[in-house]
Amino acid sequence: MRHSLPLTPQFYVTAPQACPYLPGRMERKLFTALQGEHAQKLNDTLSKQGFRRSQNVLYRPSCAECSACLSARIRVADFQPSRTQKRILKRGAMLRRNATSPWATEDQFTLFRRYLDDRHADGGMADMDIFEFAAMIEETPIKSRVIEYTRSADDGERGRQLSAVCLTDVFDDGLSMVYSFYDPALTDMSLGTYVILDHVAIAREAGLPYVYLGYWVPGSRKMGYKAGFSALEIYKGGEWVAMGNPASHAADLHPLSVDPIAEQVARISLPDTR
Repeated sequence: MRHSLPLTPQFYVTAPQACPYLPGRMERKLFTALQGEHAQKLNDTLSKQGFRRSQNVLYRPSCAECSACLSARIRVADFQPSRTQKRILKRGAMLRRNATSPWATEDQFTLFRRYLDDRHADGGMADMDIFEFAAMIEETPIKSRVIEYTRSADDGERGRQLSAVCLTDVFDDGLSMVYSFYDPALTDMSLGTYVILDHVAIAREAGLPYVYLGYWVPGSRKMGYKAGFSALEIYKGGEWVAMGNPASHAADLHPLSVDPIAEQVARISLPDTR
């Protein structure tokens, strides 16, 4: 009798570098290649265990002396927008959504540069050129979409204007917002929040139970906005749990909070090839 063996990807650890979320901390990632005919299945399985995709790599934080980063997702069936979020949805009703294949355009890159220069001029992506941007959008071995949001032209403009973009992966149980950016001049529209709210609507229409938001970090101002969404779950202690009160989740910065890499890898569940 033949048995299908489980996928056995090789896992590696990056060299430490400065943490982008908590001052004075060092970041390290556990990662594996995402490739081959079983890439989608591997991505679906590891994403349920706190991993994220960047091009053809799956990774999750594995810092030597810190376990503050927590993967977060919205439980679509139980999500209820707040009053502020309802106003954001109303203001964004004039936007038009267009979902396309993962293909980079000059308009996207122009908006991306404006967004970085205004919001993340000193971030790790600040020096990305158009070729690196195209790689970020197009190098995906799984089912991905680019979701664009356009607005009507103002005086002196021609055609609909690109206002926000999100690179979105489609899982077997939800949507993963890999990276989003938007027009920094449209501050009154709260486009970052609007794009998340619209992804909840897309997931609901498609019958998908979750929208994955990436990492939430207690104590990080950059990631604090994610706690403002209801029905939020975090991956903590090897399982998904309701966030509840964000203040009850202190950033775990003790060096003994991190298990050895070998133990972390041994606990990762892998899909089989059947």
